[in-house]
Formats: sequence, structure tokens, C-alpha cells
Amino acid sequence: MGRLVYSMITSLDGYAVAAEGDLGRGAEDEEVHTFIDDRFRSVGTYLYGRRMYETMVFWETAHAEPDAPPHIVEYARGWQAADKVVYSTTLESVSSERTRIERAFDPQSVRRLKEESEADLSVDGPTLAAQAIRAGLVDDYHLFLTTSVVGGGTRFFPDGVRLDLDLVEQRSFDSGLLYAHYRTR
Repeated sequence: MGRLVYSMITSLDGYAVAAEGDLGRGAEDEEVHTFIDDRFRSVGTYLYGRRMYETMVFWETAHAEPDAPPHIVEYARGWQAADKVVYSTTLESVSSERTRIERAFDPQSVRRLKEESEADLSVDGPTLAAQAIRAGLVDDYHLFLTTSVVGGGTRFFPDGVRLDLDLVEQRSFDSGLLYAHYRTR
């Protein structure tokens, strides 16, 4: 059975999407990128909302960039090898292999996916993740905290949900980024 993981880069004040601008610095260096690739190599299926998919589809062709460093090529190859499910009512088609569109998030279908999977699954994007969290489907939370306070936006954790988690791992990077891995009890 696969575990459902939720991971995002977040601002220091807990926003996964900033109301204005980006989330700040810390995640762009090779050390962090290699760590993320190593940590999520076990993911066999990515669950995306439309906006997150449109951001991540970059990895479908990133390996072909003439100046792509080896750590970028390696991450791209792993992303390409995984299955992708995009939850969207508006997306007409996808531009990546191994990708399908679902019109609605169905917790029972995701629960079956987890039960039938030999690899982990990842839910990406705070809006879609909020649905999975509320349905009690998320097993692991991976936060990559930048050095910026952005003051508003879309929070990593949804409002109105109580979670008691166990800290599994933590790490700091030279860039100032902090990593924290929590697991449900």
C-alpha cells in the first residue's frame, strides 16, 4: 500500500502560495533540489490540481534544455516516469505522458489508489491537498520553509482542520531553507 504525501515549499509564515510575488528564496539551489529528488523518488503517482499541473508540466521537457544540469535532468526523468492525475473541470487536454484528467476529487477513488499502489502517491497544491487532508487521506507532510514572511495567500494547511503529527525528520540547508517531515499518528 502506498502512502499519500503532501509536500510544498512554503513561506516562513505558512503560505504555500503567496498573495503577491513568490515565496522567497532558499529552494533554488542544487543541494535542496537534490534532497527533494532523493526524498520523493519513491512517488509513483502525482495528484495535481490544474494550476499545479500547469506549473509542474515543465518537467516533461526540462531534460532537453541545452544547459540543464545533471540534477535537473535526473529530477525530470523521475517526474516523467511517474503517473499523473490532474483534477480539473476546465482543462481540456494534458501535454505530458502518463497523465489523465479527472473532473472531480473523489476520496474513495484516492483511497483505492493508495491501497492498490506499491509506490507512494503525492498530492500537490494546497487547494487539492486540503480536500485530501479533510478526507483523512494524507499520511506524511513535508514542509520546505523559505526565509520569507509573505503576509498572505493560500496556507499550506487548510483552516478548520486539527492534526496531531509526529516529527520524523528535520534539516536545515545553507540557503536558509528548513525542512520538516511530519507523519500522522
